[in-house]
Amino acid sequence: MSSNHRHASKTAFFCCVVFVFTAILWSANSKAQDKPAGDDQAAPKPTTEPPKTGKLLDGPVITNTDLVTFTVTVTDTYGRYVSGLNKNAFTVLDEKQPQDIAFFSDDDAPVSVGVLFDVSGSMSGDKIKRAREALSRFIQTSHNADEYFLIAFNSRAQLLLDKTRDGNAVLDKLTFVQTRNNTALYDACYLGVEKVQRGAHPKRALLLISDGQDNDSRYTFSEVRRLLKESDVVLYGIGILSGSDSGSGLGMEGQGILDELANVSGGKAFFPRTAAEMDDIFEQIALELRHQYSIGYKPPNFVNDGKWHHIKVKVTPPRGLPRLFVRSKDGYYSLVAPK
Repeated sequence: MSSNHRHASKTAFFCCVVFVFTAILWSANSKAQDKPAGDDQAAPKPTTEPPKTGKLLDGPVITNTDLVTFTVTVTDTYGRYVSGLNKNAFTVLDEKQPQDIAFFSDDDAPVSVGVLFDVSGSMSGDKIKRAREALSRFIQTSHNADEYFLIAFNSRAQLLLDKTRDGNAVLDKLTFVQTRNNTALYDACYLGVEKVQRGAHPKRALLLISDGQDNDSRYTFSEVRRLLKESDVVLYGIGILSGSDSGSGLGMEGQGILDELANVSGGKAFFPRTAAEMDDIFEQIALELRHQYSIGYKPPNFVNDGKWHHIKVKVTPPRGLPRLFVRSKDGYYSLVAPK
């Protein structure tokens, strides 16, 4: 074979190799351009849409914990609030077994407060005016950082204000409200618990202001009672009594309902008969919320089995003080972990 022929063959082979190598590079570059954004090391573009992680984002996130927390109100024989006690003054029994207190506070902490205001037909006249004026006393006495939710209810419960620290805004909303229809009291309680549990503050309370018992709710008394026992929300009932009511007012059954709902939550029900008494009661509730103790403990061998556990709190007064009285929730449900 001549040298010219051998040189031509080598040249052809070299060109073929270059062509194949170029084709491979072009193919790789083309695939890299076709790759979706985020598959390489480049930072993804910011987005305003939340990540889609299934049903967990559809409702409140429930975190199970073995820390049982509740609030405690301590009064003396004259009903005056007693503050300044230390942790050693308290004894907590869970199913009659003494517990080690892991969390204790007597700070004047702000509260998430749900105001449940009856605007049914029986609240016409000066009832709603007197209740609104008394509510202003509560707001004036409360912590400046308290957070308010306002729910008005007649035949249905309606959220009028959501998460505001402006107490005057709550009063303004009630200035021109129209009273009519029946009383969906249980529905209002249910909505109130759901709202304040999503509030900004660990301490949570409901003010239930009504002159009548329920006659138009989807929820039942038993369902609301159970919800209050499960929650960490303290309910205060203010039953507005009037001698002029003819069958539509708060009778003995209605008073019993308010008493029971308040008691299972660790709160209290009041039934003022005069405007001055109503003012004093609202102020008293505000002071109570500012003088409560917060206590927490971790039961040994805690199990999320959904069973009811009885709690009893005792307080030993310091030397020189008379007998003291304690009010708090009487138990909790050890809830089953959500699946």
